[in-house]
Amino acid sequence: MSNEFRQLLQKVGSGTHTSKHLTREEASQAMAMILEEKATPTQIGAFLIAHRIKRPTGEELAGMLDAYTALGPQLANHPSGLTTTVFGIPYDGRTRTLPLAPITALLLTAAGVPVIMHGGERMATKEGLPLIEIWQNLGLDFSQLSLKNTQEVFNQTGLGFIYLPQHFPLTANLVKYRWEIGKRPPIATMELIWCPYQGKSHLISGYVHPPTAGLFRQALELRDCHNFTVIKGLEGSCDLPRDRTVIIGRPPQSDRPNITNNDKINEKDGLIHFFLHPLEYGYGGKEISLKSEGEAIHDLHQILQGQAGEPLSAAIWNGGFYLWHCGVSDNLKAGLAEAEKLLTGGKVAEQLGKIGQLINQLV
Repeated sequence: MSNEFRQLLQKVGSGTHTSKHLTREEASQAMAMILEEKATPTQIGAFLIAHRIKRPTGEELAGMLDAYTALGPQLANHPSGLTTTVFGIPYDGRTRTLPLAPITALLLTAAGVPVIMHGGERMATKEGLPLIEIWQNLGLDFSQLSLKNTQEVFNQTGLGFIYLPQHFPLTANLVKYRWEIGKRPPIATMELIWCPYQGKSHLISGYVHPPTAGLFRQALELRDCHNFTVIKGLEGSCDLPRDRTVIIGRPPQSDRPNITNNDKINEKDGLIHFFLHPLEYGYGGKEISLKSEGEAIHDLHQILQGQAGEPLSAAIWNGGFYLWHCGVSDNLKAGLAEAEKLLTGGKVAEQLGKIGQLINQLV
């Protein structure tokens, strides 16, 4: 047993009236001791559930990110020097709606925007379809790449994927705790704003509950990160909904795209929020259900082939927004037109083939 960790556990686990928040340094220390298993399994499990009940603060999330930065992997600067988009997507996957982030990533890299994603195998609590399995079914097996080879793929194609079991094995021990405690621990929130990249980045994180956006801002600003976007996306992902208004949050000092006078804007939790209505751009509709994993992969292949239908429409809506938001297109309408062109013209499918060929050579 670690007496040092025991003192940190006592702070967060003393109950509603007497528990205390950790300082940034203490949170970093606790996260490092958990990753390196310097605390006992009993201590780790107790800490994770107590911290969930207490609820994390922005300062605590910043400290946890400090530990991930110190102990985890980072990809080096992309040779282009361009800002790299880093997507923060829940590790426990998707269970209800078609995941479009891999298509968006391929589209962005085809347009010259470097992209980094990260994740692992199936995880509690949802144990839904994770990114790694989607990529494997599309022909890209990032699980076989060393960090050096991942860097090579990123350098040559603009797409990088940090696969936790291979590149950050210290996190493997956390998977069983997520299953055993039956609830998402605070690390599941922290992972959404983890940036495993050394260069200039644009962090894009999904969320479900509005207070989470404020937590993200507090943690990232403490870490001197001001170029980020938060999306109230499908199942907490970065995928834009089509059956409701899209809510996007950005810090006031970020390099955000020009917002037209038609967009509704407000300020909340230190963020500027603007709202997009899919119907106004001709891309409203029902969300595409994830009926089975086989059907989901089939839908993604249809998108890559440019076949007309609801999956393609959803992919254009997402791709168009991100082309605009990442600075490729001057406005959303231009982004939508460019996304349609890239998807139906075969450029995105061609990008997938190039990445697959390089991965096969390296493996």
